[in-house]
Order: sequence, then C-alpha cells, then structure tokens
Amino acid sequence: MDESQNRMLESHAYILAVVAPKTFLRDSRPRGETVIQAVGESHFTLLELAPKRGKKLRPHERVVLKRDVKSKIDHVKRRISFEDLSPESGAELPLVVEIIVTKHEQKFVQFFNEAKPLTTRMHSLQLLPGIGSTLMWAILEERKNMPFKSFDDIADRTKLQDPKKVIISRIMKELREEEKRYLFVRPPPRIEEAARR
Repeated sequence: MDESQNRMLESHAYILAVVAPKTFLRDSRPRGETVIQAVGESHFTLLELAPKRGKKLRPHERVVLKRDVKSKIDHVKRRISFEDLSPESGAELPLVVEIIVTKHEQKFVQFFNEAKPLTTRMHSLQLLPGIGSTLMWAILEERKNMPFKSFDDIADRTKLQDPKKVIISRIMKELREEEKRYLFVRPPPRIEEAARR
C-alpha cells in the first residue's frame, strides 16, 4: 500500500481558538500572525491552520480542509501536540471533542460492537476508563445477543453508566499522550515514525 494512502488525513476540523497577534504597549502594531488551532473530525489530529485572507473564524466552527473545495482555510500549517495548545484551545478541546463524539455516535457505538482482544489477557474494551473484566464480559455477552444501537442502549443493557463520557475521557487521555495505545486519536508524529521503522 502506498504510504500516502496509509496516512490518517483529516478532511474536516473544528476550530478550537483563534489567537490574535500580541499587541505591545510601546508599539501599537500587533506582532506575529493570527494562530488558528483546530482538532480534526476523523482522527482528532491537533492542527494549526492558515485562514484565507479576509475570512473570519470562530471557536466550534467546522471547516473543510480539502484544497479544491470552497473553504475558509488556505492550508494546514502543521500538526501540533497537546503542549502546543494555547490556553484558549485547551479550554475548548473537551467541548469540541464532545461535539464530535455526539455527532459521530454510531462510529463509537460500533467500537463497542466490534472491539477485539489485544492479547490473551487484555481486551481493547478494557482500555476504556472504568471498564474492568466483569463489565467487559457483560458488554461482550450483551452484544452477542444483539448489537448495540446507541450510547443509551449500551447504558440500559450494561452497567456502564455513561458510555459517551467514557469515550470522551479516553480521547482526552490519548490527546494528552497519557496512553501507550491509541484507539481513537492519530498517534503523535514520533510514535508514527517509530511504527514505520
């Protein structure tokens, strides 16, 4: 497979923050350029974007990242890590992740329906916060009877109180690079590089 096909590229992103250039007391002209930070919709890739001239963007706005489509974004400047986020972006990230998870509920419900064992002693469901072996077996038994249809269905049929909150918590841990395995987030560049070698 071609390496470019294998890469996890984002077609859409949600704006986290638009950080205006700093203005200094001695010089009224702003220094630097406006920084737009965003999170990708498909793989939660943290990005810095360059807007098209004259386009106004606001937090939580969904933007197209493809070049040949009408978009407010000129290009993706670079991938960034959690540490690169401005305080404004860091504050908005959990809210935007919740928007994405809510919008793509079926994708995450499908994870509960199709999650597989990682090893003979560890199942990928156990990587979710609050899911131990007892709850994991309950989820596996229930999905055998009938696939889950929604987060509410998972909560009704198992003892997992708030599946959406569990997914959001896992995504946030992956974004902060607090986990070794990545279920939902595109791994940071250094981990991707190591996997290619």
